[in-house]
Amino acid sequence: MDQRGGDPRLEDLGRGNWAYLQPDGSWGYSNAGLVSDGEACLLVDTLFDLAHTERMLSRLRDACPAARAIGTVVNTHANGDHCYGNQLLPDAHVIASAASAEEMAELPPSALAALMQNADAFGAAGAFFRSCFAPFDFNGIELAPPDETFSGTLELTVGGKRVRLVEVGPAHTRGDVLVELPDDGVVYTGDILFIEGTPIMWEGPVQNWIDACDRLIGLQADVIVPGHGPLTDQRGVAAVRDYLCWVRDEARARYEAGLGVRDAIHDMGYGRFGHWRDRERLAVNVTTLYREFGDPAESAGALELFGLMAELSGSGEPMA
Repeated sequence: MDQRGGDPRLEDLGRGNWAYLQPDGSWGYSNAGLVSDGEACLLVDTLFDLAHTERMLSRLRDACPAARAIGTVVNTHANGDHCYGNQLLPDAHVIASAASAEEMAELPPSALAALMQNADAFGAAGAFFRSCFAPFDFNGIELAPPDETFSGTLELTVGGKRVRLVEVGPAHTRGDVLVELPDDGVVYTGDILFIEGTPIMWEGPVQNWIDACDRLIGLQADVIVPGHGPLTDQRGVAAVRDYLCWVRDEARARYEAGLGVRDAIHDMGYGRFGHWRDRERLAVNVTTLYREFGDPAESAGALELFGLMAELSGSGEPMA
């Protein structure tokens, strides 16, 4: 059992579709999915390190024998908790959006391993970073990049099953992709959805993310597999959309009132979303929104953002 959550669950969604769900859905504990038809299999995302990915693959192979020969992997976006396990499927065809493939190359696993090793040198930001990612081992991971990229949409078949890849980023990251199974009523959303946890907007613009939620609502899917958290339905999508609209409007009001980013973050509170996990991600969301609004201040780097989140979480010293 991992230190933050319980044991992963493998959910049979019917018609050869599966969801691998990692409690508690917090930092790094992402979900994945398997789409199968006959002997053909497509995996939606790998996990954050080799041990977690290997455990997932073992569970999938036990439940679905065809998963012993996964032919295709789709990475929904560039964050490592959705692609760092690719190397364990060396014979698979790996697909991602072109924007995601470019972004993946910018933060190799070795960089995260080095940050974890040297976290003490970065004060509260480093301590918070280490606390977020302590359950994962980034040593020895060699990222297997996509061998096919696309922009817009891409239609695939898995056996006789239709699969539609739809690029909705930039939003959470630069190249977020939804994996839709139009005939099965199932959609895998990647990190367009965080359920019972606070979304984090590394990239924006926020309207793209809101539009992606509207698309999900319009699909009327029977089963929605989020990037983090439990399976959901239209109500879960609407809650994420409501959060994005709330944080946009509250940040805009403070931007127009002349508050700086840090003052805006501390002034906003969490609205009706304060019970969600990882609420300190508000710091990243407001910083990204201020950049979108035209804030002339220099963009915050990753360590500065983790320092601001540490402060919000109560684990860091107030920033000057």
